[in-house]
Amino acid sequence: MNLLKIGHRGAKGHLAENTLASIQKALSFGVDAIEVDVHRCKTGELVVIHDFTLDRTTNGSGEVAKKALTELKTLKVEEQFEIPLLTEVLDFIKGKCSINIELKGLNTATATAEIIKNKIASGDWSYKDFIVSSFQKNELFQMRKLDENVALGVLSKASVTEAIELGKLLNAFAIHPSLGIITRDNVKASHKAGFSVNVWTVNEPEDIQRMREFGVDGIISDFPDRLFE
Repeated sequence: MNLLKIGHRGAKGHLAENTLASIQKALSFGVDAIEVDVHRCKTGELVVIHDFTLDRTTNGSGEVAKKALTELKTLKVEEQFEIPLLTEVLDFIKGKCSINIELKGLNTATATAEIIKNKIASGDWSYKDFIVSSFQKNELFQMRKLDENVALGVLSKASVTEAIELGKLLNAFAIHPSLGIITRDNVKASHKAGFSVNVWTVNEPEDIQRMREFGVDGIISDFPDRLFE
């Protein structure tokens, strides 16, 4: 079985997460996909950043949702990188790999659905290039309402059984469990229910090997190069 090799926030273990440089690093390893997080800023654009606040990853402070794009673009991640727009990331990886967009912030589904539709309409992308995941049920249901063709991934760090039930309601494509809750049995149960299983965040070689043995479909890793070893 071909294991889907997915770079977490680009190649977070090597370079500043959710930056074009980190994504380039992941691409250099030959990943099948990258995973990024999106928030909606004050002026409505979708920016690629993990936290709800700027303090951990940038030289700025405060909530992402309360900042205009122009202000966010003046900030630096780890003193040298820009916060990218989702559209910039998509332009950067076009034709090179697929993408897992995690709806991290509130009110992100509508703008994401619109961007996906525009990219597919341009002819450079197809639905198979996208998976949209979230911990937030409301965002997933909104995405499903807006576009029944987008592949959805149900994120969970609590219960694979609950994720499967939610996945059925959403007509989802995949379950995205954390490494801490995954077992051989719930991988089998997910497959039996018709879902792919993409596990996160798997960094240690022994854990990567164990996930292969469990028969997961994809691994999301901070060190995507280790998935090729």
